[in-house]
Amino acid sequence: MPLDRRQFCSQSLAGLTAVSAATTLGYHRDAMAQSRRSRRGDQESEGTPRVSFDLPQTHRWRMGLSLKTGSTCQNVIATFPIPVNWPEQEVRLVAKNIDNPMTRWITRPAPGGTTQVVASVAKVAASSETEIMFEFDVKKHRIVAPEVTDDLVIPTRPSRDIKLYLGTSPEIDHTHRTIRAAYAELSAEPYDNAWQLVERMYDYVRDNVRYVNGPIQRASLALENGYGDCEEMTSLVVALCRNAKIPARMVWVPEHCYPEFYLEDADGDGHWFPCQAAGTRQFGGIEEYRPVLQKGDRFRVPEKRGKPQRYLTEFFTCEVKGRSDPNPTFVLEQVDV
Repeated sequence: MPLDRRQFCSQSLAGLTAVSAATTLGYHRDAMAQSRRSRRGDQESEGTPRVSFDLPQTHRWRMGLSLKTGSTCQNVIATFPIPVNWPEQEVRLVAKNIDNPMTRWITRPAPGGTTQVVASVAKVAASSETEIMFEFDVKKHRIVAPEVTDDLVIPTRPSRDIKLYLGTSPEIDHTHRTIRAAYAELSAEPYDNAWQLVERMYDYVRDNVRYVNGPIQRASLALENGYGDCEEMTSLVVALCRNAKIPARMVWVPEHCYPEFYLEDADGDGHWFPCQAAGTRQFGGIEEYRPVLQKGDRFRVPEKRGKPQRYLTEFFTCEVKGRSDPNPTFVLEQVDV
């Protein structure tokens, strides 16, 4: 009984581990190896840093699953996303509560550095309550935009990992004729460098798509209709960037998302830059203290076979041995310290 998109944004996401907490949280070696590779791909190069981080804030977050059963449940499988560290944030485990029979669980990596908890339970007795719950301190920095941008260029030979952010993703239909036409118009006017082109596309979205909260639309429909929320506006920025062969992706934080785009400097080192599609204008840097939960917009998981996912939402399934359904509650909440 997976939750819908809006429930995902408001209920299901939270932060996870610093590397020092990996053993405590049960990371297996393959997951840790992929997580490290993903983070290395997002770190600043050894050359001149193009963004800087300052004014950190630390907040505590609780996340996990609470399960109340009516009838006996067998073959329970539950998953929920847990983000790894990123250059702009550090996450430290400070407390956990894992009840019997929730002790059988692992972490599972996904492309881009995102990770899920996967809990599997053979049997949960009728009329019982059990939970798997974590608390984390998330130290988040403001990202400061670079001062020098005129040497940044569109990558000509992106790596396999970066190519992931050039293709089609759910609801990001960058090959649609409406988006292609908009890009053709925007790129026809002269521009000095790649940074200026991205900023022009960013401002175009903010000028032509009015913020209206509602059901999800494809990026092309948001442009045609002239309205959408943070997801549609972010999707459209990403779609326009991909038309320009500029890698771009969605970044998910609690109840919000925003785009990042990727350019290379003169030495061929790549850098990710955020911008705020909906809300206060912030381009190339961002002041956003909610924790990064996921980065990306095309994930594949076994629970949704053959169908790429826009984000890794939570998932719950079981065999009910009786007439009363279970009540699984996925928790995301900031905790006062």
